[in-house]
Amino acid sequence: MALFLVAALPGSAHVGSPDVFYEGNAGPYRLFVTVRVPQVVPGVAEIQIRSESADARSIHVVPMRLAGLGSNLPPVPDLAVQSKDDAQFFTASLWLMESGALQVRVLVDGAQGHGEVSVPVPSSAQRTLPMTKSLAALLFALMLILAVGVVFIVGAIVREGNLEGGEIPSDSRKRRARRAMIGTAAFVTVLLFLGNAWWGLNARDFQRRVDFFKPPAAALELVDGRRLAIRVQRENARRDRPDPRSPAYLRLSDAIPDHGHLMHLFLLHAPELDAMWHLHPDPADGEGFAIDLPDMPAGHYQMFADVVDSRGFPWTLVGSIDLPQIVGGTPLAGDDSMWSGAPLIAATHPDSTISPLPDGGQIVWQRSAGLLKSSVPLDFTFSVQDRSGHPVRDLEPYMGMAGHAEFVRSDLSVFAHVHPAGSVSMAALELAQNGLPNGAGPAQEALPMSMPMPDPGMLSPEVRFPYGFPQPGNYRIFVQIKRAGKVETGVFDAHVE
Repeated sequence: MALFLVAALPGSAHVGSPDVFYEGNAGPYRLFVTVRVPQVVPGVAEIQIRSESADARSIHVVPMRLAGLGSNLPPVPDLAVQSKDDAQFFTASLWLMESGALQVRVLVDGAQGHGEVSVPVPSSAQRTLPMTKSLAALLFALMLILAVGVVFIVGAIVREGNLEGGEIPSDSRKRRARRAMIGTAAFVTVLLFLGNAWWGLNARDFQRRVDFFKPPAAALELVDGRRLAIRVQRENARRDRPDPRSPAYLRLSDAIPDHGHLMHLFLLHAPELDAMWHLHPDPADGEGFAIDLPDMPAGHYQMFADVVDSRGFPWTLVGSIDLPQIVGGTPLAGDDSMWSGAPLIAATHPDSTISPLPDGGQIVWQRSAGLLKSSVPLDFTFSVQDRSGHPVRDLEPYMGMAGHAEFVRSDLSVFAHVHPAGSVSMAALELAQNGLPNGAGPAQEALPMSMPMPDPGMLSPEVRFPYGFPQPGNYRIFVQIKRAGKVETGVFDAHVE
């Protein structure tokens, strides 16, 4: 039976974390790219680019569609402005003219030649911007002046048109002028009414587009005591109607693999956040997914489920469910994992920087001193150490990459699944890199899952994740790595100003 549902939280691909963070190579140049997407579309995206080396002389950026018509026909790129105080830092502003799966192509020229990289950007309107009272009053006053002015101008034309100099209008002309003014006033009134109706229609259409891109609410159902079924709630179902013209058209049956799986399911014991399961359901009959749950204690669980549609747009389904105790569940295997430990303290508290692992080792967050600030791009670096405190040499790729991280705000308004390449989806990143003029070459540098699997011991014991906290508050960070065929999870708490 279906136990509990929750409405969609605000956000887009990542819940409550709309900005895009990417770190990778543009040919010989290592870049950290931040795309601050506009809250309304069309709108201006702010681009920040940091080059790891000082030999990048100029950077150009250009927005394009991620796939389909227009994805290989870039317009003239815009020149990014190089900082006068920091020669390795560049900024630019780009108009994003449509919603859907886009990319920002970055072109670098410098001492080492030319390099290109494409950063996938899920573009969507996040909210409707209200008109300020002062602006509304000004526009209303101007409208009245124009409307009254048109009425009096028409009256003057009828009453005094073609008169000789000094000639006084006749009574008949004055009567015709009054009738013309009344008719003009009626016409202007109808015109204003129709204009208001058109404005309201467009406002409602824009609000529907905003609603389209909110994280889809998921219907969760526990079947036979341990099988969890997941589908998109039909009550939100403009997303499910077969209208391929809509950039927000979503069908779970159209999901494409994202680092090896069609869906990445996260179940968080809420509100304590003292347990987390990272599972990978399979497609089920009809329009949905399902998975046999492992052993789990009874409680209230928040669900986030990542999928990528066929056009490369990433979605995060949200929902919650009250589960009974699951006994005799399916053992964890493959890429599935779980963690349990102490609850997140909701009040302001010191940040944690060391997380012990079950094998006696630990993960250390190598964070710089000082307060954490929201809306600041950061490189989160975590060092994996053995029980003697030495860097490990046996890290293995976990789903094709060095690690995964999940950033969760204490009130569950923010959820972001981040990789060493950033907050972009790996499936979308692969689509973006395959569209570059040099083919898949740059993708192999930017996309770890496209590379041959390294031998054990070849991965660095340090794992980095480019990301920025979207808003102040308390966060729990789950860092997942793989050693000796087993997934291990480190957990860190952070207070963000």
